Amino acid sequence: MLRLVLLLVVTAFTFSAFAAERVVLLAPAAADIMEKLGCGEYIVGKTKSVEEFPDAVKVGSHIRPNLELIISLSPDLIIIPSNRFFTEKMVQDAGVPVAEYNPSTLEDILKDIDKLGRLMGKEAEAKELNGKLSKMLESVVPPAKSPSVFFEVMQIPYTIAGGGNIAVDIINRAGGAYHEHSKKKMIRYSMENAVADNPDIYIYQVGPMNKNPQPPQDREIFKTMKSEYVQVDEREFSRANSLSFENVLKLNALFNSFSERSK
Repeated sequence: MLRLVLLLVVTAFTFSAFAAERVVLLAPAAADIMEKLGCGEYIVGKTKSVEEFPDAVKVGSHIRPNLELIISLSPDLIIIPSNRFFTEKMVQDAGVPVAEYNPSTLEDILKDIDKLGRLMGKEAEAKELNGKLSKMLESVVPPAKSPSVFFEVMQIPYTIAGGGNIAVDIINRAGGAYHEHSKKKMIRYSMENAVADNPDIYIYQVGPMNKNPQPPQDREIFKTMKSEYVQVDEREFSRANSLSFENVLKLNALFNSFSERSK
């Protein structure tokens, strides 16, 4: 969820009166939200993986941000995915407010949209966007039979989604049954255990973290599984933003189709 990491107070200052005008975006997942709030003109810096905001300066990756370049842009707000790679020391050196965008559930996304709206002076736009996203969830139709679901993050090293991953909340809200092996975002697992779990639906992502995976159905070790395999785009599925709500509806349709075919 969005939280304030550091706020330097020069005069009497509250976030209710604050509206950022020069933002460096180091949290790729937040780009979609910022675009939908109409904040494009305020984004002066971004990571190289953010496709939105073509006029913004690329300041490295979220793993290796270029602090010197960031400071040169004179931002009044920096949005980070966590303080794992943008450390407390970097926050202090930057000398400007830093907010963390790291939702792990759909409810977290709605809360963070509201908070981003306040930070950007876009409260009305945030309220409208949250209304649209909440409305989408109302159209979810619970399947008669909830399929067991698996989500592969990486083939090598073999890694699956844990309970803290947005993918798990998407799956559960869509009517699937995801067995949480841990509350972590990602879990190192064994393919032998995956075979033993024998999920009804096996979802695997393809993208920067899982660039060229062998299709699971072609892996010798999975030959005994009767799973249905579904490939998804990592950028669309594993980033917690408005697309997460669209993916709930896509999976809900898939799970209902599976339920009908399983009768």
